[in-house]
Amino acid sequence: MRISLHRGDITTLKVDAIVNAANSSLLGGGGVDGAIHRAGGPEILKACQEIRARQGGCPTGEAVVTTAGQLPAKYVIHTVGPVWAGGTADEAELLASCYRNSLQRAEEIGCRTVAFPNISTGVYGYPRRAAAEVALAAVRKFPARTVEEVIFVCFDGENYSLYDRLLKVS
Repeated sequence: MRISLHRGDITTLKVDAIVNAANSSLLGGGGVDGAIHRAGGPEILKACQEIRARQGGCPTGEAVVTTAGQLPAKYVIHTVGPVWAGGTADEAELLASCYRNSLQRAEEIGCRTVAFPNISTGVYGYPRRAAAEVALAAVRKFPARTVEEVIFVCFDGENYSLYDRLLKVS
């Protein structure tokens, strides 16, 4: 599995699946979650509401799949990252689970290309470097069968530079 890096807006990528850093309600929010819901249109919200009716939302570390609506991707995989609590509430394992479960959902629907945002580093307060290290380790350890490429998408230059440095040293 290839790992690559892209700076820009995840909603513009033509990939099999983009991952949404969602909240447990699945009803949209701020940051990348809001951007995906706005760009994808009402089809994504409708699909999320159906999931909520079936299972009551999405727990931290888990992942669910919906249509991508009007996005150029085929699917959106919604995952709920942990809120940073100083590293004392199993945040690293929960964050790693976001990546593993998202890749598992991608495999189940036959995706070859998957794009990830920087999960939990916005309003959830996870330190950026620690989150990037967890993300890269989880993706590298995943036993991919159908996924050929994982793209880490960084909206801002700070995250992009951080991932670029980490990818070069490993």
